[in-house]
Amino acid sequence: MILILVPNTRPESPEYRQLLAYLANLPGITTRIHTEIGAEQTLTELYLIGNTKALSTEEISILPCVERVVRISEEYRVLGRHQNDGRSSSFEYNGVLFSQDSLHVFAGLCAVDTIEHVEIMMKALRAEGQVCTRMGAYKPRTSPYSFQGHGKNCLPYVFDLAGKYGIKVIAMEITHEGHLEEIRTALHQTGNATGVMLQIGTRNTQNFELLKIVGRQQTFPVLIKRGFGITLDESLNAAEYLASEGNRKVIFGLRGMKTNMGDPHRNFVDFAHVPVVKRLTRMPVCIDPSHSVGTRADSPDGILDIMHATAQGVIAGANMILVDFHPVPSKALVDGPQALLMKELPQYLEDIQIAREAYLKRVELVKRYRQEQD
Repeated sequence: MILILVPNTRPESPEYRQLLAYLANLPGITTRIHTEIGAEQTLTELYLIGNTKALSTEEISILPCVERVVRISEEYRVLGRHQNDGRSSSFEYNGVLFSQDSLHVFAGLCAVDTIEHVEIMMKALRAEGQVCTRMGAYKPRTSPYSFQGHGKNCLPYVFDLAGKYGIKVIAMEITHEGHLEEIRTALHQTGNATGVMLQIGTRNTQNFELLKIVGRQQTFPVLIKRGFGITLDESLNAAEYLASEGNRKVIFGLRGMKTNMGDPHRNFVDFAHVPVVKRLTRMPVCIDPSHSVGTRADSPDGILDIMHATAQGVIAGANMILVDFHPVPSKALVDGPQALLMKELPQYLEDIQIAREAYLKRVELVKRYRQEQD
């Protein structure tokens, strides 16, 4: 059961203390407090953990400070979409709104290699009116002998260039809790020139201790990718780990499933799950066509497979696209064969817009038919 309190409820107020005292006396029930501090108001939610079936929604709803009560029936307590649940499915970070209705493209380098390539990428993004990118500083690799990323050494110039070219959010994977402090330090040294969205990669989706640590910080939003060898339910519960520790600024990423059933693509494209995740949870949904497809192959119509896969996700309602570009893919230190070319960026963004318009038309179509049938 979730108790949504009246906005700007003060922890030191007598009413709030009275509410907590009442809840503390409920047998077998523990209370977890979650607070979101916004620009205009502070929102507080209380999660009642335990057997709440015997609790009366009507009685709980008249307690001091309580604005609304949501009874949870599904497994994903914090991020789930529950009956009569009017909680927001959006959040804002560094001036960019992320929701189940928005769409943002994070085109960039899978792995940062040179300062020159970073600047070429960011300059091209600004020319196309983009404010988000991906830049990999820490790269977990299958082979211990593969390039592991420049780590903290590249952060200062990546953040400086982001500020120079107006990039507001950089998606960046981390693999260790120490990376959090390195990112914080570099951002501070560059005058907080940009913002960072932390990525939990597919290999760390079930690294529960890392999830807890990342979830306890609320500075950075988190993109958590689906584990490539586990069920959707297991991956959604991994996202719930983040939220249960306090960070609800979470985006769920679909990046393909590891199976030879997807050959000749790198992974089996799972973008049909975009609407499924949006139905089960309140998280915005990201698609990663680069790691799903894994090649620059094109079809007889001349459209790259990566662009086809992107359109499939967008027309299903995706809210974020994580895609690899590189100025010179042959010189890329990670995943060069799947990187799109800089000259393809305008076409790629226009193709996305076509698919997005088709999705919005589909939404309007179903609304019209429902109104006619009512």
